[in-house]
Amino acid sequence: MISALIMLATAAPQSPEPQLIDLDGTAFIQFGLFLLLTLVLRRYLWRPYLAVLGERTLRVEGYKQEAVRLEAEAAARLARAEAALAEARRMGAGERVAARAVAHKREQELLAAANAAAHKTLAEASARVGAALAGERAKLQQTAGAMGVQAARKILGREVSA
Repeated sequence: MISALIMLATAAPQSPEPQLIDLDGTAFIQFGLFLLLTLVLRRYLWRPYLAVLGERTLRVEGYKQEAVRLEAEAAARLARAEAALAEARRMGAGERVAARAVAHKREQELLAAANAAAHKTLAEASARVGAALAGERAKLQQTAGAMGVQAARKILGREVSA
């Protein structure tokens, strides 16, 4: 670095054309002012800017982590709700099967009672019809015997004993 300063301090070679940059002592003053301005801006502009930028980055990362945590929590709640819903459906299906079994059993009981009542009524009706039929047969046999005796009397023309 010192050699670079020495080279700057030496006089530039002369050329027949006019020089665009004239290096003299003001170059060192400008370089010093540049370094001073860099230090001042670094302290009062860049450090606060980098601090705000770092804080914002940390906040954004915090928000991202919070969003990931909330998303995981929501997924867990959704899974619990779906599990509860599946359990309720399973219980409902079980209760529906049980209710159908009870209804089928009750239906069978009612059908058995109705069949028993129908058989009893049929048996009573059959007994009444049988009794009526036996009574009518007895009357018919008496009437048939009397009619047979009458028919024999008419056909034979004489008195017939029964």
